[in-house]
Amino acid sequence: MSYYFSPEPSESRGGEPSPPPYTRHHWAKSDPEEPARIHLLEHHLADVGACFQALLQQPTTRKRLAHSGGCDDLDDATIARLCVFAALHDIGKLNIGFQAQIWQPEDLQGKRKPQRSGHTLDLTPILNWQDITTAEWFFTALKLDGMMEWDADDGSTVSGLLMATFSHHGTPLQLEGGRSKNSRIWRDFGDLSPHACAERIGELLRKWFPKAFVDNAPPLPSAPAFQHMFLGLCTLADWIGSNECFFPYVGVPQDDYFQTVAQRNAERAIAEIGLDISEQREKFTSVPGSHSLFGFDPNTIQQATARDIPLDERVIIIESETGSGKTEAALWRFARMYERGLVDGIYFALPTRAAAAQIHGRVKRFAANLFAGQNAPSVVLAVPGYEPDADAERVEMQEYDEHAAGEPHHEKPWASENPKKYLAAQIAVGTIDQAMMGALKVRHSHMRAACLARNLLVVDEVHASDAYMRRILEALLDAHTSAGGYALLMSATLGSDARRRLLSAASTDTDALSLDDAIDMPYPAVSVGGAGGERVKEVGDNGRAKSVQVSAQSIMHDFDVLAAHALSAAREGAKVLVVRNTVGHAVETQRALERMTGERDKKLLFEQNGIHTLHHGRFAAADRRLLDSAVEAYLGKRAKRGGAGGVVVGTQTLEQSLDIDADLLLTDLCPVDVLLQRIGRLHRHERDDRAGDYRTAKCIVLTPQDNDLSPLLEWSENANGLGAHGGVYEDLRILEATLRLIMRHAVWRIPAMNRELVERATHPAALEAIVVELGDVEPDDKWRAHANDVEGERIADGLTARGAVAPRDKSFFVDNREVLFGSMEERIRTRLGDERVDITFDAPQSSPFGQSGAIDKIAMSLRWLGDAPVPESVEASAVEGGFEFAIGSRSFLYDRLGLRRL
Repeated sequence: MSYYFSPEPSESRGGEPSPPPYTRHHWAKSDPEEPARIHLLEHHLADVGACFQALLQQPTTRKRLAHSGGCDDLDDATIARLCVFAALHDIGKLNIGFQAQIWQPEDLQGKRKPQRSGHTLDLTPILNWQDITTAEWFFTALKLDGMMEWDADDGSTVSGLLMATFSHHGTPLQLEGGRSKNSRIWRDFGDLSPHACAERIGELLRKWFPKAFVDNAPPLPSAPAFQHMFLGLCTLADWIGSNECFFPYVGVPQDDYFQTVAQRNAERAIAEIGLDISEQREKFTSVPGSHSLFGFDPNTIQQATARDIPLDERVIIIESETGSGKTEAALWRFARMYERGLVDGIYFALPTRAAAAQIHGRVKRFAANLFAGQNAPSVVLAVPGYEPDADAERVEMQEYDEHAAGEPHHEKPWASENPKKYLAAQIAVGTIDQAMMGALKVRHSHMRAACLARNLLVVDEVHASDAYMRRILEALLDAHTSAGGYALLMSATLGSDARRRLLSAASTDTDALSLDDAIDMPYPAVSVGGAGGERVKEVGDNGRAKSVQVSAQSIMHDFDVLAAHALSAAREGAKVLVVRNTVGHAVETQRALERMTGERDKKLLFEQNGIHTLHHGRFAAADRRLLDSAVEAYLGKRAKRGGAGGVVVGTQTLEQSLDIDADLLLTDLCPVDVLLQRIGRLHRHERDDRAGDYRTAKCIVLTPQDNDLSPLLEWSENANGLGAHGGVYEDLRILEATLRLIMRHAVWRIPAMNRELVERATHPAALEAIVVELGDVEPDDKWRAHANDVEGERIADGLTARGAVAPRDKSFFVDNREVLFGSMEERIRTRLGDERVDITFDAPQSSPFGQSGAIDKIAMSLRWLGDAPVPESVEASAVEGGFEFAIGSRSFLYDRLGLRRL
């Protein structure tokens, strides 16, 4: 006999206390510290079904799901059927092995405790009909016998959607090799009956979603991409429906729970999280003009982006010089797309954390102006390690917390360094890797992609130098546009080959341009893809032309000579920016400057709170924010000129997004597209108070001895990021081409020469010409061997990237083995530049810049740990100017020069 509908704990039978509720009712969630406090399984299924229903009530979300299935929209029957699938996500918790997880010895009444089990992997023997008896009663009891008729391919689509449903913990479920084939976990145990509960849930599903069971409804979309998008939304619904703040535990069966509790709470949750913007849209009137949004009238690139290019283009690329207002162009286009109802929000993806943190403030000001007179949506800073603004807290979902010890993946409920659901925010500024993980074989990539689909994806600082990252970006764009999403890419310097490949997500034309044709393409420009191939719109002059005197000096390793150059210019009143390719060379440059300055010149060196320092990526987050602000104050638009100059030393962290304006740039040799990015920090703003000779922008490129790159074809311990094994810029052909452009052109006219400079240093024909020429003079044709090695690495990176991409063209059922993710996540995240780990201190440490107790953790390269595991926490000891700590056999120092190994 089943006591599924037995009296509640406060009642009794025959004067005896009732058994605990979790032995009489199937639970989905329980309080680990108070097991008697449970949330019934039928109620949790109702919660998640209602959340999925509420998500599909949002027009943009519904359109994205429909688009992934090749449809214009979804009819009511299809929506109801998808809600049934979503509600079934945790049906595996019917089994006794899961239910017994929280039972106490006294609950067993002398019986042996059932075998412990989870609720997803244990379904596979049923789903693939290995356990035929259980499979028959399972589907019959749920009254889902006719479900296989919901599609037009003999149940394959339905099976795929079921597999997607049961993959909601972030990793696709594999039919083969289910964890348990013990059919006893599906049999009655004491007063608890899985069969009776299944029958109850089957009846409830028909009450909750009656339109799912009508006759003659259209078949479910069969496209595999539809299954993948469904999984993302199903997972999101589960995350929301598992939030006790919105869905308090109810341990008493209620026949009307779905109508009176679940639906109401789901609508409230969707609205409070910010996924329902219907009220916001009702209050929105129209997009203000550019002057109201940004405080200035639009230039040509902004006008072309926001006004001239049709808003329904899936992918567009803006190419314009650094500082020309591409960020505002993207934001203005988003505003108009929002007004048209094409997108709900925007995710602004930057290459680095510092760049994202810097852009965040600009986007906040834009959002306040766009939604003037009403409550502007929160602008989330989606950067692990940087604290989000307090106004972003409303989009934070409660940690996914269910008492499910039998499930193996709950220790990392979200595949990122931070549990906040960044991509669920309406407006967010973050790093590109957060978006890229929506296209990769990492846990919860489907939820990331589904959240991102409703928003405009903006990717800033797109470059062509990394084949792996470009392939991942191509996959992200393909997944995003295949779901009906929109993307906008921005670059100061993008080669023709990379541009056409990135546009191929919306185009069938990817044939390469000749070098001459590539050089002849207009710049600045806005490009779009499509069935007709690439279309590049010339936008004209932005009124920001400048000439830069460029020269090369073979002092890359002569730190004293370099320091003398910088100090001499600073003494003349110039603001000098020194950019080194590696942190090691940046630190040595800073030390050389300090050796060469007397008391009179100390004021010429960059400082924070009276402490001389530099700028790179190995500072704790609290200090990095200080340094970002200090550099902008020192070299920014409002920094005073006309008096003493100054010198700032740093690495690649200075070349992107920070609003800095130098008179003289001293930079290591780097690929021409990166060099142009760095040159963008020269004379960024119009001003008439620059010192003497520095009224003309000057750039000195630091090169190896005799300007000869050939020695770098061999391994070099001190290559400073250059060379076949230098670790940063490994294609010496591009570096050689860049060096030749420096030697050939003493003056670079920006932006008039940008297109030619980039193509002559990156186009395959230009690189091949260098190999042919140098191969005639270099013994053993080392340049040809190097070219072959680079091409081999490029092909290998492309193949590695292809293997890392989630196969959204594969069905969860038909191609079950091919959609498996395996154990690639750690390797994928490392290639994304996400190999850093947070080292937490036992007690907060003081910053070398005077912030007491400001540093409770610091990010460190995983390689620095050697063979040592990542510790839960470490003990640090204060030393003069900083603190020291040890991990395993390795010791580290953190002070005004950042984090260093001792």
